[in-house]
Amino acid sequence: MQALSRSRADAWRFYGWNLGLPLLCAALVFLMFDMTRIDIAFSDLFFDPVSQTFPLDHSHLFEKITHKWARIIPNWTGELALIGLLLSFVWPLFKGARFGRGKAFLERIRVAPLLRFTARHRRDFLFVVVAFALCTGAIHYLKGHTSVYCPVETTQYAGKIEHKEWYENFELLKTAGDGRCWPGGHASGGFTLLALYFVARRYRWRHSKALLHGSLLLGFVYGTTRVLQGWHYMSHTFWAGIVVWLTCLLVALLFYGRARLEQPVLAHAEPGPVPSTTLIAAADR
Repeated sequence: MQALSRSRADAWRFYGWNLGLPLLCAALVFLMFDMTRIDIAFSDLFFDPVSQTFPLDHSHLFEKITHKWARIIPNWTGELALIGLLLSFVWPLFKGARFGRGKAFLERIRVAPLLRFTARHRRDFLFVVVAFALCTGAIHYLKGHTSVYCPVETTQYAGKIEHKEWYENFELLKTAGDGRCWPGGHASGGFTLLALYFVARRYRWRHSKALLHGSLLLGFVYGTTRVLQGWHYMSHTFWAGIVVWLTCLLVALLFYGRARLEQPVLAHAEPGPVPSTTLIAAADR
């Protein structure tokens, strides 16, 4: 009975922090931003009423650093995960005595350790690829089915389209229009690195919180720079973070299960190869 009560308490704690808190944040963002003019008031700070422009939108250096170069981090992460997933199928092909020469060659050119690593972590590479794909899909679905226009495109900031909130245009099964601004796509690119946090939690890595905070910071930086240029409202960044978190959480639960993700992090790094191997083997069960 005590074990059952403890299990229920652990489940409540896990879902309270990982599901309940993001849903509470969603409610707060909806009430504080979508139902008020705070978004517009904040964007007004960066709009020049004389020239009728967002000055930073015309800075090529700012655009290159914050919009083009910034994509390198999530793009390379996704590409490396896909490459790792493909490589994970190579080492198992060399099983058996008849492939001894091939394995020896791979050892000689020092490729074997990499192939063994990718094979051992195939599930993790697949998780990152699937999480990235579903996060991108969720963001694109919401963009197309809410048809929210960016601030610079609206009459609020010398544009031609009337400003509307996402819930005024939402269509469940069909495209709502040509607007593609909600949630923030650029911010979501940074937030997708949250997938790495769940991989770290699977292995109880003691620096997993650093990954969590770094991913959140990157997403907010990506989103805020677009706000400064007039291409998003601040709430678009918050919504992007909420959508990406919930998507990554769902995928992580499907791949790893709650029992693995709710384990406390290791107090310190496990010394020696035996504990590390044991941990990996336990995670693969």
